Amino acid sequence: MNKPASIDFATATAIQIPTATARTQALHDLVPGEARDSLLAVHDVLRRELPQGRLAIYEAGGGSCSVLPPELLSRSRVTVVDIDEDQVRNNTYADEAILGDVQTYAFGRETFDLVICYNVIEHLPNVDAALLNFRDALKRGGMILIGAPNPRSLSGVVTKYSPHWFHVWFYRHVRGDKKAGLPGHAPFPTLFHPLVTLSNLEAFAEQHGLQMIYRKQYESPRYPEMRLRKPLFAALVDAAAKVMNFFLPGRADVRHGDYHVILRKR
Repeated sequence: MNKPASIDFATATAIQIPTATARTQALHDLVPGEARDSLLAVHDVLRRELPQGRLAIYEAGGGSCSVLPPELLSRSRVTVVDIDEDQVRNNTYADEAILGDVQTYAFGRETFDLVICYNVIEHLPNVDAALLNFRDALKRGGMILIGAPNPRSLSGVVTKYSPHWFHVWFYRHVRGDKKAGLPGHAPFPTLFHPLVTLSNLEAFAEQHGLQMIYRKQYESPRYPEMRLRKPLFAALVDAAAKVMNFFLPGRADVRHGDYHVILRKR
């Protein structure tokens, strides 16, 4: 995950990562639910809209697991840029891994078919700069896949206004991730720049030559995870969410804690 930087990298550093079988289990790691269904729909859009043949992909922020379906990953050259050296070293599927800041690192124009920015923009202080870098690096007709939390959801509000130690506690004791908070492991400090809000992101994209071709808000995978691991706690959270939803206009659901967006360069 690309985390905020307190220094501005004048140069980026290539990191050697060990050769290993790429982890492509992002889909399989999701419990059945809206998040998994949306990622399947994203895969369908990518299969349909990306060119046939060899692909050039830029992943802005590189963890240990790809969100691409295996058949796309197998015909792609993947370049990862991340500010966290541990995250870069954890990556096992990139052809090139660069230690750098996605907000300032610039590739040549029209280099990539696809930019992936997954669970990253919520950690950045300059989301607008990162998005413009992504756009410039795309070939015409290329796409940006963004996965991010919804700041206006129940989980988004809790994340924004609770201390980081609480996020680590939640990951360790509710999600069961014993490595949470250790170097190179989520959760990372969250900033929620205004462009993380979906309506703002859509308006920014439209103003800068990007067309939103896929948009889906969905129930955060944390909810089905909680229902499996902590059913009593999950029942309390679900009850609170239903009460909040009753007072919200339209069909808003505070459990819609995440979204997928695909932007296409005009």
